Amino acid sequence: MPQFAANLTFLFTELPMLDRFAAARDAGFTGAEILFPYDLAAAELRAAAREAGLEMVLMNTPPPNWAGGPRGFAAVPGGEERFRRDFDRALRFSQALNMRHIHVMSGMGSGEDARKTLISNLKWAVRRAPHASLTIEPISEIALPGYYLNNLALAAEIIEAVGSPALGLQFDAFHVQMTEGDVPGSWARYGALVRHVQIAGAPGRNEPARGGPIDFPGFFEAVDASGYRGWIAAEYNPVRTTESGLRWLSEALR
Repeated sequence: MPQFAANLTFLFTELPMLDRFAAARDAGFTGAEILFPYDLAAAELRAAAREAGLEMVLMNTPPPNWAGGPRGFAAVPGGEERFRRDFDRALRFSQALNMRHIHVMSGMGSGEDARKTLISNLKWAVRRAPHASLTIEPISEIALPGYYLNNLALAAEIIEAVGSPALGLQFDAFHVQMTEGDVPGSWARYGALVRHVQIAGAPGRNEPARGGPIDFPGFFEAVDASGYRGWIAAEYNPVRTTESGLRWLSEALR
């Protein structure tokens, strides 16, 4: 049975961040991820997670100026200094939270220069933190136009070029459906590279409910049968309240 984590940036937003941990626990989640936790004290977040009995699963880099700002610098030629500064801050924060994974965002870009820059920065990052678990995630053009890392084949090429066990694939079923149109086939092809999974329904990025183009019960079975023992994180925009849309979770945990 997969382990399910709540993305507290997306879910339980009617509550203050520190109260979302207990709400996630009460709903049946056993892990939590926060995209950009940097505005809160790490000690407070760690205490809230510990009190709720939740494992801290994933966070993103870069930290600053997210609202309306660049979506990462790892693939941006000339942004190497900014990337390294942001990565070090993310690394310190993740260590304070005992975070399992750090998602490294590529940022905007295209062409060979962006590819070389991303590979170079990731090679630097895995040397800098060989003990850490880093992920890269293809993000669909529909969700984030111009984002460099926008398909699974490219992500697999980058992981192979970096050649480090510290780097793996972040498989978001919503983005995979929007870019590849075939979540089960994509899992069969790339599942061995996957370090972390996220889910949301397509095309609305709402609850992973039945009836959409993604067969989530079948996907959960395939993930489990593949031997994957990581987390599946719910990263979606609830149609109404988070609690009213959690039928999918109670079904998955039966």
